[in-house]
Amino acid sequence: MLRACIGRFQHVVTPLLPPLSACPISRPPPLRNMSEAKKEEAKGLTDSEAREACGEPDASTKDFIFQQTMFRIKDPRVSLDFYTRVLGMRLLKKLDFPSMKFSLFFMGFEKAEDIPSDPADCTAWTFSRKATLELTHNWGTENDPEQSYHNGNKPPQGFGHIGLAVPDVYKACERFKELKVPFVKEPDAGKMKGLAFIQDPDGYWIEILSPKPMAAIGK
Repeated sequence: MLRACIGRFQHVVTPLLPPLSACPISRPPPLRNMSEAKKEEAKGLTDSEAREACGEPDASTKDFIFQQTMFRIKDPRVSLDFYTRVLGMRLLKKLDFPSMKFSLFFMGFEKAEDIPSDPADCTAWTFSRKATLELTHNWGTENDPEQSYHNGNKPPQGFGHIGLAVPDVYKACERFKELKVPFVKEPDAGKMKGLAFIQDPDGYWIEILSPKPMAAIGK
């Protein structure tokens, strides 16, 4: 009975419908990617907004310094060679923690004659230096072929890079090429010319810049 009623209904209605060829099809415009739309709408802080967001440093912080950045490293032999021979840093202090099976290597741009010979004095002196690099080695990682560290530049992004100022970016990069250092960006690649990004043995990014040419960016 239901099938018969449907048949009669189709018989009545169908002639009233125009053929599809007679109906113009209106296609909606393609949707923009939402992330692209948000990027177009997003704006950074103005100079005045940035200044207004900053507070005046408290007097109690006048002797604070930026002392260290820490990288976890897979193989200390490889990393120590890179940061000393390739980048020109020195090993300022090594600290071992046998009960927790890790070691710390503090690197910096200091003169060899300034490093104290007394172990305790050297430790205190090391922690008074500005902008040192603390390389952390968890014992045994160098023997694990599956072990690696996230460099912060792959999703999910977080940490970006450290930066080194050199007298001449191009000369420094020619030497890095000779030493087979991997590049993320060569000096004249991309939109920002005159600066480069290299990678250390664990894949961490290092910006190579020269102060005077950077002045053009701040105009």
